[in-house]
Amino acid sequence: MNLKLCHLYPDLMNLYGDRGNILTLEKRCEWRNIDFSVEGITVGQKLETKKYDLYFFGGGQDKQQKIVAADLKRKSGWLKKAAEEGKIFLAVCGGFQLLARYYQPFDSPKLWGVGIFDAYTVASNYRCIGNVLIECQIGGEKVKIIGFENHSGQTYLGKKCRPLGKVLKGFGNNVKEKKEGGFFKNCFGTYIHGPLLPKNPKLADYLISLALEQKYGKKIELKKLDDSLENLAFEKVLKII
Repeated sequence: MNLKLCHLYPDLMNLYGDRGNILTLEKRCEWRNIDFSVEGITVGQKLETKKYDLYFFGGGQDKQQKIVAADLKRKSGWLKKAAEEGKIFLAVCGGFQLLARYYQPFDSPKLWGVGIFDAYTVASNYRCIGNVLIECQIGGEKVKIIGFENHSGQTYLGKKCRPLGKVLKGFGNNVKEKKEGGFFKNCFGTYIHGPLLPKNPKLADYLISLALEQKYGKKIELKKLDDSLENLAFEKVLKII
């Protein structure tokens, strides 16, 4: 078995160690003898969506987001089609914003996004920063997810986008609603950095399972790994949140 991931704009959208999410997927596949490869696609490069099983889109500052948003105009149709077909997306912070409808910065016109997530973001003077704890459903199981958020954008979900989870500690998408991230088909958007997946191996495995099922057309049982260290780290962080 094999999986191929497309890393969108790795040179421009990679804040707070977000590449650690890819490394986690790579290692957890390697430990199960699943071939895993990564290809970066950036500004001006052609995107061939048929080549990829998963997509990762990290965070970036406004300056980088303006550059990326302009390039996404040429790629948005392909990305939206991939999402509709059930391909797996993980988008963090700025990547989440640009896969949604639009982001409104303070000092420039709206940055129009791909529209995979029915959501929009508006810049604010308030910074949501600190550890975050959410509760969500992963494969029918209620699971707690921990991480770190650092954003001033306030994101609001539309009717066609469910939140990834309910905020127990921290802020989430905005300062009012206690909702975190967005979820559409097999696409996951979130503000959780840290990076997200090393601290939350259940979510990492869920993404791998979805990608294999989508590619091979059947549910594949993943070999269990020894996650004692990951679980210990999770519990330690949980105590200080």
